[in-house]
Amino acid sequence: MIGKLRGIVDSVGKDWVIVDVGGVGYEVHCPARTLSKLPEIGHAVMLMIETHVREDAIKLFGFLSEADRSWFRLLQNVQGVGTRVALSVLGVLEPHELANAIALQDKAQVGRAPGVGPKVAQRIVSELRDKAPGLLAAGDVGVTITGAGKSAGASPISDAISALVNLGYSVGDASTAIASVSDKVGDTAKTEELIRQGLKELAK
Repeated sequence: MIGKLRGIVDSVGKDWVIVDVGGVGYEVHCPARTLSKLPEIGHAVMLMIETHVREDAIKLFGFLSEADRSWFRLLQNVQGVGTRVALSVLGVLEPHELANAIALQDKAQVGRAPGVGPKVAQRIVSELRDKAPGLLAAGDVGVTITGAGKSAGASPISDAISALVNLGYSVGDASTAIASVSDKVGDTAKTEELIRQGLKELAK
């Protein structure tokens, strides 16, 4: 199975890129956000690859980071979400934005992706709530609570507890974890740092 490709950008289409590796061109399907960040044609590129093998075809899906590939895999655990929908979601949301939407149960954020209706968006934020904490604990895909996600007048601690509860933890467990980490990181810690450390505390 192909897990990584390092080569030269040969050509780019609507949802794919041809990567020339030693004279062999590999067609790799990518999210729109990945395609927009690719180097110019003729320049070197390295993509993390997810290989799907079927009876009638072998498809390669490429990402610029391991975080994107991990979310691509996780999204397909949701009922009704295949490669097309997963690529669409990752085409408009950075890993931390997707993590943020799950933590806050913000289906509207996920619904920004083309072809993702309200029902599918709801399933994504609901079904991944219990499956995502381990991935969310990783620093490069951590939750970042921003803008409308915050409650008016709420403190970073209450926002962090709310986010952990939305991820499926009990209020008691979430409160205990955040209380523990807040003593360690100090009163000036931001919400996203409290959430990240709280997830690590709960994983012990």
